[in-house]
Amino acid sequence: MAYVISDDCVSCGTCAGECPVGAIAEGASHYEIDADACVECGTCAAACPTEAISQG
Repeated sequence: MAYVISDDCVSCGTCAGECPVGAIAEGASHYEIDADACVECGTCAAACPTEAISQG
């Protein structure tokens, strides 16, 4: 199951820089993960300083 970013995201961009497949982009209110591109590696969740990323 792909990872998702909650509203706790502060749009720092750390996760996008860590994603090995470029599945994360800035959305309207916070960063978002493209579920079709996500390889479920968890690198983004480990890098997130606000713990806003979890498996959906």
